[in-house]
Amino acid sequence: MSGRVFEKRPARICFAAMSSPDLTTLRIETPRLILRPPRIEDFDAWAAFLEDEEATKYIGGRQPRPTAWRTFMCMCGCWSMTGIAMFSVIEKATGRWVGRLGPWYPEGWPDREVGWGIAREHWGKGYASEGAAAALDYAFDVLGWTDVIHCIDEQNLASQGVARKLGSGFLRRVRMPVPFDLMPIDAWGQTREQWKKSKRI
Repeated sequence: MSGRVFEKRPARICFAAMSSPDLTTLRIETPRLILRPPRIEDFDAWAAFLEDEEATKYIGGRQPRPTAWRTFMCMCGCWSMTGIAMFSVIEKATGRWVGRLGPWYPEGWPDREVGWGIAREHWGKGYASEGAAAALDYAFDVLGWTDVIHCIDEQNLASQGVARKLGSGFLRRVRMPVPFDLMPIDAWGQTREQWKKSKRI
């Protein structure tokens, strides 16, 4: 256990600083990716991702398909009810679902987050940083957020590398809500002003 200090922030529900987006047309493009709200046809790939023990090691662990269904529907419900949730990440060249990332701020979360999770067969391609950069633009420019964190397990060196590539730095140790409350999670992040000044991607 490191000597990093926990900061406990009051729980609160976060709603988008805008009217709910049109989920049928919301789409963000990067050079290689499409970010859009999840669709039912994404579920098989979503479930396969969550069944991969290695890919989920630092994001709560492997989920069997029935649990993955609930997680998937939770994300879809958050899009519908609050206008804030992670995007499905689609590879332009193939149309394949390759992961999920984007803004995330459920009840009890330590702060407004842009998070990421990429299927293992697509690791090493830079998709997490490319997609997360677009999600940061969305969080700051569309949702009106003034700062963003990334919740990263202290042993997850790959995600720490993504955070650094985005220009984020270590901020503090955070306490996650149940059932993640025993995980050693650090908050990395930056402000809108920092992102606009030194945008790297």
